[in-house]
Amino acid sequence: MDKPLFVHRSRYHSISKLLFWTLLFLGVIFFVFFRPPPTPDSSRRLLQDGPDWESRVIKSGRPKSVNNRRIVLVTGAAGFVGTHVSAALRRRGDGVVGLDNFNSYYDPSLKRARRALLERAGVFVVEGDINDAELLKKLFGLVKFTHVMHLAAQAGVRYAMENPASYVKSNIAGLVSVLEVSKSANPQPAIIWASSSSVYGLNTKSPFSEEDRTDQPSSLYAATKKAGEEIAHTYNHIYGLSITGLRFFTVYGPWGRPDMAYFFFTKDILKGKKITIFEGPDHTTVGRDFTYIDDIVKGCLAALDTAKKSTGTGGKKKGPAQLRVFNLGNTSPEPVGRLVDILETLLRVKAKKVVLPMPANGDVLYTHANISLAQRELGYKPTTNLKTGLKKFVSWYLDYYGTGKKSAV
Repeated sequence: MDKPLFVHRSRYHSISKLLFWTLLFLGVIFFVFFRPPPTPDSSRRLLQDGPDWESRVIKSGRPKSVNNRRIVLVTGAAGFVGTHVSAALRRRGDGVVGLDNFNSYYDPSLKRARRALLERAGVFVVEGDINDAELLKKLFGLVKFTHVMHLAAQAGVRYAMENPASYVKSNIAGLVSVLEVSKSANPQPAIIWASSSSVYGLNTKSPFSEEDRTDQPSSLYAATKKAGEEIAHTYNHIYGLSITGLRFFTVYGPWGRPDMAYFFFTKDILKGKKITIFEGPDHTTVGRDFTYIDDIVKGCLAALDTAKKSTGTGGKKKGPAQLRVFNLGNTSPEPVGRLVDILETLLRVKAKKVVLPMPANGDVLYTHANISLAQRELGYKPTTNLKTGLKKFVSWYLDYYGTGKKSAV
């Protein structure tokens, strides 16, 4: 008698999962151990050896008060979330050193403008790559970091179809690089890092909870973030690193990312260009749990403040260490059409809309965060609704790009 069909499917599913994780970890090994070393010119540019450079790093990492002992390395510091988090840490007196490679995934001039903003706030942002082990070791040699806020990553779901290697290099090998230098440090810092709501993938249960399955990624980006969570578990288990993962839900606001819908919708509406709004099967609505940047920053700082110390010393684990993951969302999903309606009102321009079926590019139809765990453990409570947040973004956008227009609200 033939075996039931579900047995074959189960076996196929197990083989597929094994193949998936095997390929991902082979990618880690390749990028960590077999990537070509930087050229001498590149090394000199990245390390920028010299007493002045070292002095700036040390000064930036010095807390403003002797009573404040938090010293934080922020990777991806010139990114959207990284800039806001770095500034908030410095405002309250923490020592902060930034690190960013200023890649060209989107306009580097925006990243350099953010860097200038941080310089004025007293944060030095080192130009370098998280995969440069020598640079990381040098920074850890100059500054005794108590925490690492690891926000550097290759973002975006659709870009993975054009440049998949960049996701493995940044989101997997880059995470391993940061964890390697951290586990060998003495003392070891606590790690807070950016995972993503994308790990929920094809999960249909709503709202998304940290206890839900995350083994069905719908994009390579999601797969690399899921792999990152498994890697974090490994370093926590073997080396005693205290690690907290934060699953961000559709972050927006001033100084945001140009590849995000709210940003390029604003740009195209002002230029009179058509904007594409996607819909699901049978005209179902596409919705997102839009979360304003200030709320995300509060969650990041709360995660840092409640992180327990790592238990290892110089790569040797001495006891169990804290391992956590939290959703950081607004828990009030909004249809993308509602986003466009608000932008039309604020910009005083009618959008030229084109409605099309969502392509098979890895995007999901709907996201909704269950934030009860973050509320209980972090005191996390988002307070900014979509209309208020977009008003602040539009005000910044019109000012930054000098359009000559003023927001309607």
